[in-house]
Amino acid sequence: MRGLERSLDVALFDRSVRQTRLTGAGQVLLGEARRVLSTVDHAIQATKGAAQGYQSILRIAICSSLAQPRIVSLLARSREEEPELGIRIFELPFSQQLNGLHNDLLDIGFALSDAVNNGLVAEPAWSDPVSVILPARHPLLAHPQVKLEDALKFPLVLCHPDASSGHDQIQVLIDAAAARPKVADHVTSLGVMLTLVGAGYGIGFAIGSQVQTWQRTDIAMRPLAGTKPTLAAYLLRRQGEPSEPMKRFMQRAREVFQPSGVEPVP
Repeated sequence: MRGLERSLDVALFDRSVRQTRLTGAGQVLLGEARRVLSTVDHAIQATKGAAQGYQSILRIAICSSLAQPRIVSLLARSREEEPELGIRIFELPFSQQLNGLHNDLLDIGFALSDAVNNGLVAEPAWSDPVSVILPARHPLLAHPQVKLEDALKFPLVLCHPDASSGHDQIQVLIDAAAARPKVADHVTSLGVMLTLVGAGYGIGFAIGSQVQTWQRTDIAMRPLAGTKPTLAAYLLRRQGEPSEPMKRFMQRAREVFQPSGVEPVP
């Protein structure tokens, strides 16, 4: 590291007796190095894919809350109809998806947020009903449906906004209620949220069909009574004309998502 600092003629680390931390210049170099390594990795994978017969590769990111049957069906159909198209899947939180799209390290993202910044587009893909996630032994399980005001009487375990687990949409739902809930914790993934709920730290809100795939015995679900709120999922991409492989992939997305009565990708 000192040799690199001498070569660049900059200080990359602030060194003290107790700790060593990156300087501003060091942080810039780290970010750029990661971007370069990702680009090199993509070049290697594209080269290997070409040798295996893939004509092009799509790099697709999915947030942890969306590894669900709809995306499985989309990927399976794409593999069946266009086997020469290579697809690489990354599980990334929303903020990292935005960075990857901006830096041309990703082609498409799927997330539960449309809060994109300049140069990116968030297109509605589908929506799912919101369920209340409860510990296996909880007084609200006595009801076949749970009123929102009753749910908000208990501590909540919510996903952090950067995790793209529908935080913004859940927060709108909570803010519309008269009650002021107590938040027990903010977590980084659906899996951590389910773990804390199962341990009795609080209750949560999530897509019921996604939670069912975990097949956990320490949690249970109840639908929300009344208006049946939903969480919308979005397809993220860069602005501009998509590549031909992206166009075909997005057309499959329309065909896979729309028959279920969900809002199609435009």
